[in-house]
Amino acid sequence: MILSNPKLFSLEEAVKIREQRRDRNIVLTNGCFDLLHMGHIFSLQQAAEFGELWVALNSDASIRQLKGMTRPIIVEQERAYMLAALECVSGIFIFNGQRLTHELENFHPDIYVKSADYTIETLNSNERAVLEKMGIKIQFVDLLEGCSTSKIIQKIQTLKSL
Repeated sequence: MILSNPKLFSLEEAVKIREQRRDRNIVLTNGCFDLLHMGHIFSLQQAAEFGELWVALNSDASIRQLKGMTRPIIVEQERAYMLAALECVSGIFIFNGQRLTHELENFHPDIYVKSADYTIETLNSNERAVLEKMGIKIQFVDLLEGCSTSKIIQKIQTLKSL
């Protein structure tokens, strides 16, 4: 069942909204958010401290390319719905690629946020080049150790085998 989601936009719609909000600090982060957990929410809340937070959500096809055919566990429309329920998230758009270069060039946030498991050096070089070329500030937010979708999946598999 697909529910109405007033925070979910196409990239084209998000770009138009972004253009109307040039007077605001627009922040973009991205991810799969396959099993939304405390670590995700912690990072999203920190990212929102920099301004109006938008999330570029990996599509189901994108996640399969990145993580294999057993993922995602939760389909993109449902993941977007859960993210939209968070007060700290202002808007969401779904992207299909493995990299965010096209979306960064078009949406042009003021700030791009990644969690601290990344560094400037480990960001994808194409994404980093776009960020630098467009003058988009890069911020890193704390990561809650031990909180990951992979660990949740491992725990479920362990419980299933008991």
